[in-house]
Amino acid sequence: MQHQFTVQGMTCGHCERAVVHAVREVDTDALVKVDLGTGQVTVDSDKSRDAIANAIREEGYQVAA
Repeated sequence: MQHQFTVQGMTCGHCERAVVHAVREVDTDALVKVDLGTGQVTVDSDKSRDAIANAIREEGYQVAA
């Protein structure tokens, strides 16, 4: 299942790696694409949208509903 998120606060490669790491803590097999310019994060995962969003929030980023 593909999930789309708008994530605020990502500004650099470190932010990108932190978001990818957070998602992979929930699903080690997730495919994660991050577009820093638009703040869009696309995740291919069987895990719930809420679980993924919460993992990103725990890294300190805001996830739009």
